[in-house]
Amino acid sequence: MNTFQKFYTENKERLFGYLLRKTGNYHLAADIMQESFTRYLERYKDREQSPALLFTIGRNLLYDHARKNHHDATYEDELHGVDIDLENICHVREESRRVLAAMQQLDTEERDILALAVSSDLSYREIADITGNSETNIKVKIHRSRCKLKKILR
Repeated sequence: MNTFQKFYTENKERLFGYLLRKTGNYHLAADIMQESFTRYLERYKDREQSPALLFTIGRNLLYDHARKNHHDATYEDELHGVDIDLENICHVREESRRVLAAMQQLDTEERDILALAVSSDLSYREIADITGNSETNIKVKIHRSRCKLKKILR
């Protein structure tokens, strides 16, 4: 396995999770994830591999998509599951729908920062660099976003 394949394997689920939490749309998240890796490989293959840069590319592609379509990507009921235990799958899907729908009620910045914190495995410093905020500000915003999400889910 070459180094890019390893980088892809280590980061694809985290990036996809971030994009899914941001958009609530399975297919859009998958498309943007693939485009993010493609652009990363085309433009930065000779650099040291950086998950923060990959997430920045994905985030920017998502914003480009929203601008082109003149709206924020919204939640669609298109989650994947494996047909093993239908009752459990239904429960997991319902909980996922609830959380994704609740996240859509957060403002764009709150949703973005919280999705980065939950999905990316990036440090607060790296999230601060991606979003253009201070590390302290990121910590505060993540805490407030989590509290707001808890209120919405009650």
